[in-house]
Amino acid sequence: MVDRADRFIEVSLDKRGVTCTAKLLDDRAPITCEAVWNALPLGGDVYHAKYARNEIYALLAPFAPEEPPLENPTITPIPGDLCYFTFSDTQLGTKSYGYETQAKHQGKRQVIDLALFYERNNLLINGDAGWVPGIVWGSVVDGLDRMADACQDLWRAGALGETLSFRRA
Repeated sequence: MVDRADRFIEVSLDKRGVTCTAKLLDDRAPITCEAVWNALPLGGDVYHAKYARNEIYALLAPFAPEEPPLENPTITPIPGDLCYFTFSDTQLGTKSYGYETQAKHQGKRQVIDLALFYERNNLLINGDAGWVPGIVWGSVVDGLDRMADACQDLWRAGALGETLSFRRA
């Protein structure tokens, strides 16, 4: 494998003006890291998890030339993990998820979920589908404390009008 320099991205809650820095895990999830890196900048409406617990995420249109395999999988993400999920339209289509009919991902055959886990005790299980493994492709190396505070504010005050963004550092 070619030895490359570490790559970093910024993850931001734009309206709140909070940013953290994450290192791409090229050694553990090279295909996913390359797909995300080549598609940056990315971003969209932010959502706070209902089931997984301490997670914020954006739902995006597919951007990889080919969907990454399930490399570096987890069902128990830790604080600072960045995860990549692929869902079909029917997996996110039930009203129990709380997505409004105007959500940008509605009507898409495939949806990509880029997530940030900001605190402990997460379990990727869904009442409709069971276990939902994600690809861990990045790890926050700076600013997780500030981001966690902003995520708690998002949970309490609401996510409406907030954007989660990913860009090269």
